[in-house]
Amino acid sequence: MKKLALLLSSVVLTFFLVACSESATADKESKGNDEKPAQEDNTADKKEKPEKVEEKKPPQPYKPMEPAEDATPLRDTLSEEELEQMPQAESYGEDRTRMVEVGETLVKGAEDQTNGPLKNHRLVAYYGHPNSTNMGILGEMEPDQLMEKLKEQTQAYSDADPSRAAVPMIELISTVAQRDPGPEGKYYHSTSPEQIDEYAELAKENDALLMLDVQLGTDSVLNQVKLLEKWLKLPYVHLAIDTEFHVGEGQTPGIDLGQVDGAEVQEAVDYLTEMVEENDLPDKIVLVHQFVDDALTNKEAIQPTEHVEVALNYDGWGDANTKMSLYRKFVRNEAVQYGGFKIFYKKDEPVLSPEDVLKLDPNPAIINYQ
Repeated sequence: MKKLALLLSSVVLTFFLVACSESATADKESKGNDEKPAQEDNTADKKEKPEKVEEKKPPQPYKPMEPAEDATPLRDTLSEEELEQMPQAESYGEDRTRMVEVGETLVKGAEDQTNGPLKNHRLVAYYGHPNSTNMGILGEMEPDQLMEKLKEQTQAYSDADPSRAAVPMIELISTVAQRDPGPEGKYYHSTSPEQIDEYAELAKENDALLMLDVQLGTDSVLNQVKLLEKWLKLPYVHLAIDTEFHVGEGQTPGIDLGQVDGAEVQEAVDYLTEMVEENDLPDKIVLVHQFVDDALTNKEAIQPTEHVEVALNYDGWGDANTKMSLYRKFVRNEAVQYGGFKIFYKKDEPVLSPEDVLKLDPNPAIINYQ
């Protein structure tokens, strides 16, 4: 009887141990099954997440003037002193150490997020109005002759610095400041749409760029941009602002010195940025002319964007040494992004050669001729 009781106890114990073992195994498998699908789901999530595709920007519609085969690299044409120091005239008695290396067009600390023309090229522009011989070279030549001479001048810069081939550009005054109020009461006269169309077509046919220059009178920068929107939506058209012609109420352009606040320039930059994005256009340029301190204030408000490049252009005429020193003051030392330098064929003494212009610190990204 005692043996039978022990046997029954042994059977019960064995059954209990087996049951516990199976339960534990089942729990373990259950937990494992709970975890495994979660891992598979995470993997699936990672696989299904689309990779970020880099945005393709529309190509720029221009053709640079290719350097001559025997063109010498810019750095090879300069002395050790010229490679390390800016011209004496530019330094105006201050430290001559270059802010950026020879050939560099971006001012120190600036960057270019665009795919704009200035990123890898230099622009050479002819400035003026076709109806006036006093306002620049555009009024002195017929369009075809003008383009031929412009290409020759552009070629000279490509040969002087073959690492940065130059692109021809027409800078057409699209709004001319007046000394009388005019029909709009804003002291400006608009260039006819037919003339703007003519020079837009000339630029297009020659793989060049067109820059529309506004002399504001009493109008705002942004309103002028909106008036030119039809042409600014063309892929090869850009904007220039002549600051000294923007006067207040009771003042007269050409008699009273005008002034533009950098915040107004920025409104134009932002407006063009939206235009580029909404119309899938190539990136744009805003060029801002200045020849005295008061003509452009609040420069710190001007900020280039991912679709708009900004260049400050020294716009004075006369003694070449004085011009170089003022380029240092207004462009190099009050930097935004790129520098521009204007040359007057009939008023500068002497007229600087491309080789002399390219010694400036930083190298001008835009050189315009009047």
